[in-house]
Amino acid sequence: MRPLPFAGALLLGLACFLPAQGRPAAAAPAAAGDTAAAPAARKVTLLLDWFVNPVHAAIVVAKEKGFFAKGGLDVDFVEPADPSMPPRLVAAGQGDIALTYQPNFYLDVAAGLPIQRVGTSIQTPLNTVMVLADGRIKSLADLKGKTVGYSVAGYETALLGTMLESAGLKLDDVKLVNVNFALTAPLIGGQVDAVVGAYRNVELFEMQLAGHPGTPFFPEEHGVPPYDESIFVTKADNARAAFVKPFLDAVGQAQLFILDHPDEAWAAFVHAYPKLDDPLDKLAWAATIPRLSADPAATDGPRYAAFAEFMKSKGLIERTEPLERYIGK
Repeated sequence: MRPLPFAGALLLGLACFLPAQGRPAAAAPAAAGDTAAAPAARKVTLLLDWFVNPVHAAIVVAKEKGFFAKGGLDVDFVEPADPSMPPRLVAAGQGDIALTYQPNFYLDVAAGLPIQRVGTSIQTPLNTVMVLADGRIKSLADLKGKTVGYSVAGYETALLGTMLESAGLKLDDVKLVNVNFALTAPLIGGQVDAVVGAYRNVELFEMQLAGHPGTPFFPEEHGVPPYDESIFVTKADNARAAFVKPFLDAVGQAQLFILDHPDEAWAAFVHAYPKLDDPLDKLAWAATIPRLSADPAATDGPRYAAFAEFMKSKGLIERTEPLERYIGK
């Protein structure tokens, strides 16, 4: 993800976002015998971290199955032109909730953005270092002197460096090449020996379907503390706003619905986004569902504090903040 300067992001504003191109969700039916008009639903704008995909399973199902509506919310999804922008726009009051990544969240807080984490969407890392399954690299130690592709310097290279340290190597022991966001093609084509930033629920299956299976190395097994891949943030002043609890409750209900009714949930997802009814997204869906947070509002304070210390130890932030600055009291 390539961050924009804060001022530039604000100037671009919501003009750089596109409404998520799904089918309109049906409104929740009125109860039989109702004579009074129902109170108007509270409109909530959710700025997504990327174009709609199976990582967004719970929020899409929450909308399609009426869980947001039952909570008195009318939630609109907005897709970004740049994934670094949603937290910045929420901080500026140009959106109610944003999806972002826990590592990026610490960087945004360190940059002075007045945002706070209010919930979790994906409760495990998705990031990996990936190699070809039939290639020469069988362990991280085999990367000595090899070429590794990456998308974004900073967190990704710090993550790679930490993983290499677990194998007795340093970041200087590999050659880094910026491949932008085209991670699988250079790996399959032999331009690089490994890539960092490949998702275990997307690129792994993309390579499989292309006939070139990959082998992932997981950060949490090689020195990187566990973290939440995808989190909900609001402007700090809105962290306890009236819409936050019903929003998170609806996301939690959707997650349970997906687990209890997987076929119906998938049908609702592709009904809303028909273009995602394809082999890759179906595989990604199945791999993502177990990683959705069953209790989006739950907070693990020590885990958030530990990851802040990790970010500081890698020089990504200068100092850690009091825990309540990140997740509230």
